[in-house]
Amino acid sequence: MADDIEAMTRFPVPDVEDLPEDLQERIESETERAGFTPNVFLALGYRPQQARAFVDYHDALLEETELEREEIELLIVAVSGVNDCLYCIVAHGALLRIYAEAPRLAEQIASNHRTAEINERHRTMLDFAVKLTEDPSAVSENDIERLEDHGFSRKAVWDIGNVVSFYNLSNRMAHLADMRPNDEFYQLGRDQTRKEE
Repeated sequence: MADDIEAMTRFPVPDVEDLPEDLQERIESETERAGFTPNVFLALGYRPQQARAFVDYHDALLEETELEREEIELLIVAVSGVNDCLYCIVAHGALLRIYAEAPRLAEQIASNHRTAEINERHRTMLDFAVKLTEDPSAVSENDIERLEDHGFSRKAVWDIGNVVSFYNLSNRMAHLADMRPNDEFYQLGRDQTRKEE
């Protein structure tokens, strides 16, 4: 790693060379792509079989979806803000800045999506995400219909719910492990200007 930040503080961080070969290859691929090793991959290696399942689920959420990548990152940052998850706010905030080409957006979403510089469609999506996070039993058909009224298909609503649910899990594991964001994440996407809407 380029810095001395431990991937997590409450459980031992495994050495990459001690991990199964497929996880080593994934970490190597992510390191090459990012230019550093995201701490989440090092932390997840603590339980390799679970790490595989987590990474496979994550990949499926990105590959089989009706959502744009910017929308996925909006959801992750909003949910992580509600859950006070430092790792995911910082790491996915960086990705949101990059995919949205908006250097101020991540902090706005993490602190209060209702006042962020987003359109009504995305505000409605994040209202739903926060409701599913804070009060899941209150989610109703009306909530789904409201999303449909803003242009989301039923499959897209499923995809929204899946991302929200997965990152509620991720946030809780990051809290349990005291996962720490890499320094590099804090600066990614800061030099971009907001694209025209």
